Amino acid sequence: MGKGKSHDPKDGKRKEKAKMHLKRNIGYVDGVSFIIGSIVGAGIFVSPTGVLKHSLLNVGVALTIWTASGLVSLMGSLCYAELGTALPFSGGEYSHIKRGLGSLPAFVFIWTSTFTKPASNAARALLFAEYATQPFYGICPAPEVLKKCLALAVLWSLGILNGCSVKMAAWVQTVFTLLKMMALSVIAIGGIVLVGGRKESLARFEDAFSSEIPNASQIAEAFFQGLYAYGGWWSLNYMAEEMKNPSRNIPLTVMTAVPAVIVFYLLVNISYLTVLTPKEIVSSVAVAVTWADRVIPSVAWIIPLSVAVSIFGALNSSMFTLGRLSYAGSQSGHLPVLISMLNVHSCTPAPAMIFSTTIASIFIIPSDLITLTNYFGFSAWLMIGLTCASLIVLRYREPHLHRPYKVFLPVPFVMVAMSSFLVLAPIVWSPNLQYVYAFLFMLGSLIVYLPFIHFKLHFPFLDKITCHLQLLLEVSPADESTESKCE
Repeated sequence: MGKGKSHDPKDGKRKEKAKMHLKRNIGYVDGVSFIIGSIVGAGIFVSPTGVLKHSLLNVGVALTIWTASGLVSLMGSLCYAELGTALPFSGGEYSHIKRGLGSLPAFVFIWTSTFTKPASNAARALLFAEYATQPFYGICPAPEVLKKCLALAVLWSLGILNGCSVKMAAWVQTVFTLLKMMALSVIAIGGIVLVGGRKESLARFEDAFSSEIPNASQIAEAFFQGLYAYGGWWSLNYMAEEMKNPSRNIPLTVMTAVPAVIVFYLLVNISYLTVLTPKEIVSSVAVAVTWADRVIPSVAWIIPLSVAVSIFGALNSSMFTLGRLSYAGSQSGHLPVLISMLNVHSCTPAPAMIFSTTIASIFIIPSDLITLTNYFGFSAWLMIGLTCASLIVLRYREPHLHRPYKVFLPVPFVMVAMSSFLVLAPIVWSPNLQYVYAFLFMLGSLIVYLPFIHFKLHFPFLDKITCHLQLLLEVSPADESTESKCE
């Protein structure tokens, strides 16, 4: 009788280790850094004037709107926390919409995002280049070619970093988030401590609601500006698959990061209003720079540097999440299969990073294209509304789905109502032909969806191209056994 092969339980573990999948390298601190880094960009430094302007320079109304915008963002992030803990997959809203509402709405989301999110990254890279080059040219404008070359260099540096190492990308994010929070702390504490005792400054807060009260339309416009400043709170769900202990860390991260941003935003706005009059704030091109010239003139250069640092951190976070969105879309068959493959050495979605960085680079070259994306602002809230609707659908359709964290059910209903208002309001109040083009672009996704996704039209020659690129990039499909060196 021949001996049967003995089964070594260690073999199973080795095979499991050898499987290709995203690694859980992102901890609580990294998650907080990514959320804060995504929300805090250039806006709070450069132009927090929109809220004050539409509040008719009413200090009390403006601060109330900053608080209310933060609370709406917190409600949205708590809805996302439930989805992220119940369904901890890469892709954020895309994965949740696909599970709750089906394949077609998810495809419309990724179709729109493939256009708008890289354009947003291109705009950030160009703004970084603007602030990074301006000190060398004084009052003269920096050459456009130089700014575009620097923007491309930054995009590809961050694209390569995110494609090579998740740990390094998370470390960079943490460092730059700390730097930008230090800069905000200087403004928050500096203004209040240095000139907080002036009678005219204190009078602005004692009679905060004494000036003209804006009407409903103006309050809504101010609210739009406030919500825009908090944009990015949804970023954590894109990396849920890579979070350590997601059922604990996702809700904890959200409840730390978003309230921290609300507090900082309020303190910074109070500092601006302590040092500058509402009219000075509204007329200033870069409020933080004007503030620095008034309070710390000898080291005022810190603020433009802080703006560049802040934009760099926000761009790194945005590129990280966009790579995960492309990766998740490809895994579901909504993008070419190559994009869902992982590097065999680092287990990072390198092809997805190359894909999203290339599209962002295309937008930088004729930067006028970026202005088109302004008309897609409503689409972000449309997708947030669909995501919160997915949560409601899943509560009733899959009641036994394990949910480590559950948000109070009326909250997603409020978010769906809020999203509907924010989608329809700009179109009703200021109808513009560009909104029609944006809707047509979104509907244009059907032209691709029907033949390639629904009817699964396939061209064999694409398999050969995919095979060659797979060898060139040293990538392999996720969850496939291979002799990888992933840690």
